[in-house]
Amino acid sequence: MLRGHRQSFRGAPPRLRAGRLGIALLAATVVLSACGSNKSETQKGADGNGSDKIVKIGVVAPLSGALTAIGVGIRNGADLAVKQANEAKKIKGWKIVLAPEDDTATPDVGANAATKLSDDKAVMAVIGTLNSSVAEKVAPILNNQHVVMVSPSNTNPSLTQGNDPAKKVRPFEYYFRVATTDAIQGPFAANFAYNTAGKRNVVVIHDKKTYGQGLALQFKGQFEKNGGKVPTVETVEPDDKDFSAVLSRVKRFNPDMIYFGGEYPAASLLTSQADQQGLTVPLMGGDGIFDKTYIDVAKQAGEGDYATSVGAPTDQLPTAKAFVDAYKAAGYADPYSAYGAYAYDAANSIIEALAKVLPDQSKIDDALRVKFRQAVQDGSLDGVTGKVAFDEFGDTTTRILTVYKVDGGAWKPQKTEEFK
Repeated sequence: MLRGHRQSFRGAPPRLRAGRLGIALLAATVVLSACGSNKSETQKGADGNGSDKIVKIGVVAPLSGALTAIGVGIRNGADLAVKQANEAKKIKGWKIVLAPEDDTATPDVGANAATKLSDDKAVMAVIGTLNSSVAEKVAPILNNQHVVMVSPSNTNPSLTQGNDPAKKVRPFEYYFRVATTDAIQGPFAANFAYNTAGKRNVVVIHDKKTYGQGLALQFKGQFEKNGGKVPTVETVEPDDKDFSAVLSRVKRFNPDMIYFGGEYPAASLLTSQADQQGLTVPLMGGDGIFDKTYIDVAKQAGEGDYATSVGAPTDQLPTAKAFVDAYKAAGYADPYSAYGAYAYDAANSIIEALAKVLPDQSKIDDALRVKFRQAVQDGSLDGVTGKVAFDEFGDTTTRILTVYKVDGGAWKPQKTEEFK
């Protein structure tokens, strides 16, 4: 049994001094109450009329802390897809409920969120996580409970292909992603830096996290393969605020670019302090720095910096116009940010699969979960970010990326292409 070891009930009713009829009635009431609060796979009545069974889609993302801007965009993108599906009565006899959990971009917090969601038998799938380091803790928990996970933004290759690039093995059967991996994004950035930006001497700095280190080393490998020089690879802590020491070390190499593997809280301070030290060369990073907050913090020092991100620019895609318009009409207080559209596509890949396996089902059981996973694996749809389909490892089959540059206080696309 996949879930049989989980305790379903929360204890017997208290013993009261009453007649046998009173005890029987009380016991019946408690049992019914327990069944109603047990997050059952046949839970009904969340809409007040008792007509629809409930299936849940979880979200695990940073909804507080330094990476809130991206995390909230992920939650909102998923929320929009769920609202549209319910309005269209996409799944006959079932209503979808979104269950967001805050991981604060912290692996252990993410693990707790995953455990909570996998304990809820109505949860069939989870959208998330933002961070690959968090996914390393979340994915095995959900996989063991046969809960599908579709990430809009994880990019570390090991999550789908294992730790040996020469012998790819899928570690988590229930894990999928719609984001292109660092094995593609890092070399794509290196090709742009060398071939388009004309850089030849780049220092590499990363934050030692799964995402940042993996991306930085992928960049380094391709840049050197192209003929460029990487004289040093330096490390910092994700929460560092003072980068004077590392900048003093890299200045002596006279780089014409800094490549940073990490996220915008550290990157925005790094580029600002580099300018203050007279190291006025562009900083380049991955999708982890591609957010308006980077520009808001870096201000003038961020001008001319670069970031890569998966896919084509959302606001310029004809396929994304309906999403952008619907997002605005929904009145979300926060922008969809770098991964809101990808979360929307991830949610719709889940919803499409649910629509294939849930109608005419009376409950969610282990056999249904197996069929659902296969429906996600076999699914294909035209999403707002492009084609949404998965290969044998659970990776997206789309390999389109874009380089952005800070120009006039905004990220502006420079080059979009499919990496080959």
